[in-house]
Amino acid sequence: MPTAKQTILAARAPSEARLALRQCAGGFAFVALFSGLINLLGLTGSLYMLQVYDRVLPSHSVPTLIVLSIAMIGLYVFYGLLDMIRQRLMIRIGKRFDRRLQPSVLALSLALPLSMGSEGARIQPIGDLEQIRNFIGSTGPTAFFDLPWLPLYLCGIYLLHPYLGLLGTVGAIISLLFTLLAEGLSRAPARRAAESAIARRQMAEAARRNAEVVRALGLGTRIGELWRERSAAFLSDQLRISDVIGLSSALSRTWRLILQSLMLGLGGYLVIMDEASGGVIIASSIMLTRALSPVDVAIANWRSFSAARQAYARLDNLLRTVGIPQEKVGLPRPAATLRVEGLAVGAPGQQRPIVQAASFALDAGAGLGVIGPSASGKSTLARALVGAWTPMRGKIRLDGAALDQFDAAALGRDMGYLPQDVELFEGTVAENISRFAADQDSEAVLRAAEAAGIKDMILRLPDGFQTQIGDGGMALSAGQRQLVGLARALYGDPFLVVLDEPNSNLDADGDAALGSAIRNVRQRGGIAIVIAHRPSALLHLDQVMVMADGMIKAFGPKDEVLAQMTRPPSPPPRPDVPPPNGPRGPIVVPLHERR
Repeated sequence: MPTAKQTILAARAPSEARLALRQCAGGFAFVALFSGLINLLGLTGSLYMLQVYDRVLPSHSVPTLIVLSIAMIGLYVFYGLLDMIRQRLMIRIGKRFDRRLQPSVLALSLALPLSMGSEGARIQPIGDLEQIRNFIGSTGPTAFFDLPWLPLYLCGIYLLHPYLGLLGTVGAIISLLFTLLAEGLSRAPARRAAESAIARRQMAEAARRNAEVVRALGLGTRIGELWRERSAAFLSDQLRISDVIGLSSALSRTWRLILQSLMLGLGGYLVIMDEASGGVIIASSIMLTRALSPVDVAIANWRSFSAARQAYARLDNLLRTVGIPQEKVGLPRPAATLRVEGLAVGAPGQQRPIVQAASFALDAGAGLGVIGPSASGKSTLARALVGAWTPMRGKIRLDGAALDQFDAAALGRDMGYLPQDVELFEGTVAENISRFAADQDSEAVLRAAEAAGIKDMILRLPDGFQTQIGDGGMALSAGQRQLVGLARALYGDPFLVVLDEPNSNLDADGDAALGSAIRNVRQRGGIAIVIAHRPSALLHLDQVMVMADGMIKAFGPKDEVLAQMTRPPSPPPRPDVPPPNGPRGPIVVPLHERR
């Protein structure tokens, strides 16, 4: 556990999200440079019209008009090129930010359900990263690079006439107030819209995953009603934020039109009073339009900006609080013992332990069967043994080293796990067996398939080991998926193999293959742990553990524990009959000592 000082230092240290932004600082600096040039070139229209009205028209000089027009076209072409380069640069900055955080965000998305349970499944760090990247690559951020140049245009208007500059300043302040209004009114609706969008997406994903159950049990109508309820909430939140942004945008556009007309009117008055020329009227109007353009762009993109800001805040907070597992010192592959010491395990995000005070030890070559009634904690123990669920208390040690001391990838190499609900990935049979190894070992794949007894079955598939099994292994039967999952658990000859109800979908041939696989694990010096309800799974095991109410009730040699379970209880003593000399029945020897 980290010390208080380490926790404070971690909180003060910049998160990976902030470091990723810092790595993009160079790109943002070039965007700022291009924005400065673009805003300087934005004065082209004003200066051109000023020269046309004040020089060309009074002198009737066509050559001057041609030269000014050629210069204006050249400057605007350069303006367009810089604007295109700036937008492309923003897209690449977004891509770089995404690439920098991809490994951490993926690791975070995998860690959240295991650390926060169902609450962690509601958080979508990958979606947040996409939201940030899309915003960086849009036109929205350019408005924030253009806003600092608003004073430049106001200074230009002041140079034309102080009254015009004063009107432009007041107009700009009011326009900025509209931006702040959009920020204040949209923050809460944007947050609710993000939450309702996640709930709606999760509902759709759950319905898709359980499409067979929905159809078979006639749940389509009810699921449709629930979907409409969540969709109604989502659309209501979206409508609310759209109304806020629409109101702010309409007010801003209306005020800008009024302000432009006031600027023209004031310019006309100054011309009448011989305080300005005719060119000043047009030039000041164009400058004001250019000055307020970033405000309109910012308001129009405020929804995406607000969503990106909230996504960044969530991502930054998660990267700080959850953290990403750091690289560990490489430890040798375990080959001798498994020790469980005072283990207490609960579901992720829950405070109540499901398994309590579990302690036992196994040596290389051991085979343990875990039995007990439903909800006794067997599957929870299995998840803890393979490192999927973090213990609340106690330690699980392989050759003396706790699981949290191993590098996750290295530990996975030495673990074989077959859960009750076998989940396969879209890809080939060989890829699933090899755990999608980048350097797939064909011989190891064949050995794992042979150990699981499914080599012939795979060869009978349309493309053998290269058969595409579809999302979740939908191209295979339940028994085939379970056997492929067994082969995946055996790939690479792991030291510890944990099988949770491995024969629930198997026939007699599958049971024989499972028994052979368990025997092979033990013969090569591994440890096999099998959670079972069917007695056939215990044939090739030498020890048995009985669990009930989350606690170990018995542990020891298989024959002794099973005999103890089947032994009839001794009759209660009768008070009117004295006890005979010696014991009244068989002596029960404790098979497990609590530690």
